[in-house]
Amino acid sequence: MAYAITQTCCNDASCVSVCPVNCIHPTPDEPEFGTTDLLYIDPEACIDCGACADACPVDAVFPVDRLHGPDAVYADLNRDWFRDHPNDHAWGAPAFPRSLPGELGVLRIAVVGTGPSAGYTAQELLRCTSAELTMIDRLPVTGGLLRHGVAPDHQSTKRIAESFAGVFRDPRLRMHLNLEVGTDVTHEELAAHHHAVVYAVGAATDRRLGVPGEDLPGSLPATAFVGWYNAEPTVPADAVELSAERVVVVGNGNVAVDVARILLTDPDRLAATDIADHALAALRRSRVREVVLVARRGPEQAAWTAPEFLALRRLPGVELVVEDHPEVRAAIEAAAPDSRAALLAGLPLVPHDGGAEPGPGRRIVLRFLSSPVELTGDGGGRVSGVTVERTTLTADGRAEGTGETDTLRAALVVRSIGHRGVPVPGLPVDPATGRPLPGAYVVGWAKRGPSGGIGANRACARETVDALLDDAVARALPAPGAGRREFERLVRRRRPDAVGLRELRAVERAERARGEAQGRPRVKLATVPELLAAGRRR
Repeated sequence: MAYAITQTCCNDASCVSVCPVNCIHPTPDEPEFGTTDLLYIDPEACIDCGACADACPVDAVFPVDRLHGPDAVYADLNRDWFRDHPNDHAWGAPAFPRSLPGELGVLRIAVVGTGPSAGYTAQELLRCTSAELTMIDRLPVTGGLLRHGVAPDHQSTKRIAESFAGVFRDPRLRMHLNLEVGTDVTHEELAAHHHAVVYAVGAATDRRLGVPGEDLPGSLPATAFVGWYNAEPTVPADAVELSAERVVVVGNGNVAVDVARILLTDPDRLAATDIADHALAALRRSRVREVVLVARRGPEQAAWTAPEFLALRRLPGVELVVEDHPEVRAAIEAAAPDSRAALLAGLPLVPHDGGAEPGPGRRIVLRFLSSPVELTGDGGGRVSGVTVERTTLTADGRAEGTGETDTLRAALVVRSIGHRGVPVPGLPVDPATGRPLPGAYVVGWAKRGPSGGIGANRACARETVDALLDDAVARALPAPGAGRREFERLVRRRRPDAVGLRELRAVERAERARGEAQGRPRVKLATVPELLAAGRRR
């Protein structure tokens, strides 16, 4: 019986390298890699060895005969992908790990960030070089988006962090947490102690709508909302107010889908996850019964991935509907079988009056061809609604306003239209290309923009490490003037409360012990003082 890859696929291709018959595609060498919703196993070529299931870091691979209920669709998705992308499973040219000439000596490399792209970068450097690494994070805990971005009901996705735990314990790696580059230490100081600095700082802020009222209380960027339910220490516990019955989410990518799902999931189900305690308490008191996802374009241009949307369709006790509109109805009826619009087939198309109170029950409304033009406020200065303009798609796929407007009543608006990076203070770049000069590198979303899931960072990290090693071989890396011990003394002077691996492991034990007492994977410490106090109790 063949195997199939399911919803939690992280796309890091660990399964590809262990498949003895090369039947998992797209591989990192194929053009579709990084753009598909997940990887796929050809049921005709699979020999049922199970090597892929053993290698998968997020438990996404299962025998087809064990897929039941809603998960049965993944057997079809895997099979149908090869119907549309025939492949002879021929082996490509062999690839061998990089190595450096011995006369180069030991490189000292700093990695700024501890999220997935940083973890993959450190993993690659430790595997193929004798380098000594310094990892730095502005927070007293590691993980980046794995800890503070992945939704709490996606616990299997978070298991990829286990593959990085061994990296962080490597004796060639030193960790400095609660230390911010650009504030506590400068890039110039990092460069003075290391041959190279790799920035894995992600895309930390949200794109703005650029409409009046966007900054009213009750209007939040998605990063704040996600950080709130994930116990991100810089997001206050009272950042989200759930006293109204309708929430509007602007956008329809995976983050917008996560926000809608968390808002309407039964809190008793979330109580078995690592959701922030303050968020769980607020969701238990929540009056929210309707979440409206607003998108300026049509169903065919939806930004969610198929696995995330399929999970939304089977959310217990929640009705998923599409606001009826002639252009939307036509797009669904004409949708190709494997398109975004085809995922909406069979959903109720209903009229939606955003000015009225939501009806009985809990539901998610998908409202397409609607572009926010203003966030309106109540007498107290908080958000009370979103004025949207109807749009229509032009021949080249652009959304064009029609002049028709109406207002959706809502006391909470979450803006989820993408992320953007924040400039790194002091990062030297080539004035001709805008790219970092030798000795300074970027990886992950900081390098390629906010695109691709967690696993896409693996190939990105390998590419960045290859560029760094090319520069090392070409003798293009500047020699540091000071060493590891001098840098550690600098850190102690600048940030006496910076912490390292021992404190991190103490935090891990404390959170897991709290979770065990409640039947949860962990109970997160939600503030910097709490994290530092737990670390000191090592």
